[in-house]
Amino acid sequence: MQILNRSGALILMSLVLGGLADRAAAQPAEPSWDPAAAADYLDQRQSWWMDWPTAARDHGISCVSCHTTAPFALARTALRQAEGPDAVESRMLANVEGRVTAWQDVKPYYSDEQYRAGKSLESRGTEAILNALILSNRDAAGGTLSHTTRQAFDHLWALQRTDGPMSGGWPWLNFNLEPWESDTAPFFGAALAAVAVGRAPEGYASHPDVAPRVARLRDYLGRTSDTQHLFNRLMALWASSALPDSLTGGQQRATVDEAIALQRSDGGWSLSSLGPFERSDGTPVDVASDGYATGLVTLALQRSGMASRPHDAASLQRGLAWLRQHQRADGSWPASSLNKARDPESDRGRFMSDVATSYAVLALTVER
Repeated sequence: MQILNRSGALILMSLVLGGLADRAAAQPAEPSWDPAAAADYLDQRQSWWMDWPTAARDHGISCVSCHTTAPFALARTALRQAEGPDAVESRMLANVEGRVTAWQDVKPYYSDEQYRAGKSLESRGTEAILNALILSNRDAAGGTLSHTTRQAFDHLWALQRTDGPMSGGWPWLNFNLEPWESDTAPFFGAALAAVAVGRAPEGYASHPDVAPRVARLRDYLGRTSDTQHLFNRLMALWASSALPDSLTGGQQRATVDEAIALQRSDGGWSLSSLGPFERSDGTPVDVASDGYATGLVTLALQRSGMASRPHDAASLQRGLAWLRQHQRADGSWPASSLNKARDPESDRGRFMSDVATSYAVLALTVER
């Protein structure tokens, strides 16, 4: 065997390293995404929502929506990191705080008189959860639970059901609109409540005054999870990362396995595949991968820690790659309505892009 001298070895090493560098340079760069563009899109949409006459409510406050405001609040906190809220987020937070502090004086978003019997209570339950979620999420970033957030939780617990099959859950709006205002949507709301409670700083969830109520919430999620469609169970999987022991390990595993089995060949997930959804106008649901479903699945996988097996981890990485590759020029991600065909460029048509963008951001900022 011929032995290289020191010079020869260095030359050989240089050639090898140079070849490796050339091959690395030839590999396509991992696709990236633009957080600033996502923030701009979300700010524009939330600003529009707060000024839209249809969203206006009494006391000069806008409705806290499941498709725009609530997900905006979560994503905007994830995007801003160290700096404080910008003008749009500050205005949104002031709206929510105004509703919380004037709770006895403000009207329900949807009243029995305007709609039909039961809507006032449903509206109060829905808003109580969303208000607590938004303010708890804000406080989690700062590590201190504010007086207003404690008030929001007081309103939340006052409306929690304490008996019957819904014990541990809340009244929730039902306008026959999937996936947030339907027969199964109270479970979705309870999952958001679990995120709110679990993320609240200062050990709020274990405080003796609220521990029995939290126990009822955990019981409701675990007891009813197996009867829910996959979209709701993914919400519970995410919630279980904030509020441990809400689901059993077997329930978590079953949700992960079912979700991964539905991953599309391009690496994404389609919202229409996560439940038995049909549009009321008779048009076919969109079966393409979208930002909402892909963001939710990847967020739940990451937060729950349930992607430790090689197959699961590979699935997760493919999902994140899909998100990085499919941000649109305006900073948003695509998604479409489960209820009717809408012009995706219209303001109402963009509601699904609003929530898709927020969940894509939440998934992509987990490791940020």
